[in-house]
Amino acid sequence: MSEKINCLIIGSGPAGYTAAIYAARANMNPVLYQGIQPGGQLTTTTDVENFPGYPDGISGPDMMIELQKQAKRFGTDIRNGWITKVDFSNQLKLWVNDEHELDCKSVIISTGASAKYLGLESEKKYLDCGGGVSACAVCDGFFYKNQEVVIVGGGDSACEEAHYLSKLCSKVTMLVRRDEFRASKIMQERVKKTENIEILFNTSTVEVKGDGQVVTSILTKNNITEELKDIPATGFFVAIGHNPNTDIFKPFLNMDSTGYIINELGSTKTNVEGVFVSGDAADHTYRQAITAAGTGCMAALDAERYLAAL
Repeated sequence: MSEKINCLIIGSGPAGYTAAIYAARANMNPVLYQGIQPGGQLTTTTDVENFPGYPDGISGPDMMIELQKQAKRFGTDIRNGWITKVDFSNQLKLWVNDEHELDCKSVIISTGASAKYLGLESEKKYLDCGGGVSACAVCDGFFYKNQEVVIVGGGDSACEEAHYLSKLCSKVTMLVRRDEFRASKIMQERVKKTENIEILFNTSTVEVKGDGQVVTSILTKNNITEELKDIPATGFFVAIGHNPNTDIFKPFLNMDSTGYIINELGSTKTNVEGVFVSGDAADHTYRQAITAAGTGCMAALDAERYLAAL
């Protein structure tokens, strides 16, 4: 027998928990499944200083615990497990861990996106300990004020983040794997004209080096000459893209070429009636906790109006 659910929220980042707070306060009896990474991307961030309401800052995991408590306080049914299969062809049917079937009246997708990393053991070490590896310059750049940093990537995002870091850091070194940028001409010109940005083409990262707690330098290799070079740096930023966590919805929802769910302009509605999207699963532009929370609110309000009209 399938379980009947009025409002299902998939994902437990700022978007999912904000949607849960609004849905619960509207007596929609929301059920939230936390997913593979409870708390979302913020659980990998040591300090959050740009979310309004925390004048002294807060750690990412602590912030997510507070959001969870707030959602729970209003009656959200928060559950472990993740959605492994969906069928939106006739009704909104979903399966948890391939076993438990859900029959939903409305669904809010808040599955987020995952940053791509290089896959180096040393990179993971300093990412896990919060010692200088980041995939978000806007989130973490402030902590490297007047310091030297390295950023990897050759697309628009990498150029944008390098330019942002150049306003805070004494020096920014860009590592571009190929002999040219993938970024648009205007973004290329912007970084090339910035005095404290050094661009190294045909360059790969060999190792993120440190003292065991924080990053101290980046070992690089020239892909043509194979020459090794040690670049002093206290921060290592990876800007090689994100993967939206949307694969299971592909047979039913409209998406762009990279897998981000397309919503109706000015709303969180998808092409399937009763299915709404919030947060980084649909946002490849801003990718901030505050914007995710805002769209979580919008999705809950859209779902409430949809259910009221049934």
